[in-house]
Amino acid sequence: MKNTIIIILLVVAIFVGGYFLFPNLFNNNSNTDTTDTTGQVKLIDKTTETEEKSTNGEITKSTNGGQTIIGKSTEGRDIPVYQYGNGDTEILLIGGIHGGYAWNTSLLGFEIINYLKETPTIIPDNVKITIIPVLNPDGLSKVSEISKLSQLSKNPPALADTIIGRFNSNNVDLNRNFDCNWEKVALWQNKEVSGGDEVFSEIESQAIKNYIEREKPTAVIVYYSAAGGVFSSSCNNGILTETRTLTKTYATASGYPSYDEFTAYETTGDIVNWLAKKNIPAISVLLTDHNNTEWTKNKAGVESILNYYAK
Repeated sequence: MKNTIIIILLVVAIFVGGYFLFPNLFNNNSNTDTTDTTGQVKLIDKTTETEEKSTNGEITKSTNGGQTIIGKSTEGRDIPVYQYGNGDTEILLIGGIHGGYAWNTSLLGFEIINYLKETPTIIPDNVKITIIPVLNPDGLSKVSEISKLSQLSKNPPALADTIIGRFNSNNVDLNRNFDCNWEKVALWQNKEVSGGDEVFSEIESQAIKNYIEREKPTAVIVYYSAAGGVFSSSCNNGILTETRTLTKTYATASGYPSYDEFTAYETTGDIVNWLAKKNIPAISVLLTDHNNTEWTKNKAGVESILNYYAK
């Protein structure tokens, strides 16, 4: 009996000592990395420590494999940002401004992120590429969580069920909240929608405004769905020469038709037209439908822009 007690005490001592000497063997809080070239979203480990900063639009550093944060949504969700490359020429890509209504633009953003992670050598030395895949996370959450976007692509929701996700939690169309011909009551197709109580009234719009005004990207591409084309930007000042070049470059490589402007209906407070007002070259890329990312087309388009800015 005495020997049995001694053996039990030895086993307990070994187990406790192993826990403190080799804690990783007992820790199951590792990141879950499910990225692949089909657009599987990287799941972020919520236990990872983040270095917080204060101002909306300022990048908050994180150790989550290149992910950073530029602000919060109305409901407090992160607006994630991913950056690759170390050059001074910054190309900014934005998806998900229309949240769950254009969920495939967010999935495309994550596909681009995965591609850049797997093939970093395609980024020229002088270029930094920044991707904001979900500018309207509250709108996206009305239709899907980020971690389920890949599954959603295999079983797309009915378009009518995604309309509610176009708007943020204040029921504002974020792409009507920017400072170019802004109107409080705006149009979407033949419907009246809210452009916000004033220009940049929405916290999401403020976050991207602050980021752009601080970082001054060289060129911006914003993704929407759905019309199938590449559109130049302008705000009562004509189309910038560089914007015309961007439009032609992306359209030629991707196979989308190109247009000087979007004329299907009047748009006020549009983000790319606000960028034009600030003399920043910007284009809109509209996917052909609401269910597909058209990866081959847009991969070619992004590569053509990287090649254009390579020195």
